[in-house]
Amino acid sequence: MFAGGPLGDGRQWFPWIHIDDLVCLYRLALENPKVSGPMNAVAPEVRRQREVASEIGRLLHRPAIVPAPAPLLRLVLGAQSQLLLDGRHAVPARARAAGYPFRFAGLHEALEDTLWAR
Repeated sequence: MFAGGPLGDGRQWFPWIHIDDLVCLYRLALENPKVSGPMNAVAPEVRRQREVASEIGRLLHRPAIVPAPAPLLRLVLGAQSQLLLDGRHAVPARARAAGYPFRFAGLHEALEDTLWAR
């Protein structure tokens, strides 16, 4: 059963990254002495949470229209609900500056690989 949909109103920015790119960025940060300081481990394609939910629904051939109400998420998750409801518009500036070639820069390709190739 799938009753997925946006979290809260879904307008919040929702940073995402494919696990393969995440591992490679960790390696880059550990092995490249020119990379220092904090690095946003996020994909270059920035999306809103409702777009992410919609794309997951599209790939699973299921509706993604029933939202998870923000008050319910706050009640169940407490302070941790902020991670889902308060979006961050993060960009991978340091990764790009280091020349990292994202394997999964687009959400569709990343989700397709994650949902079907494993």
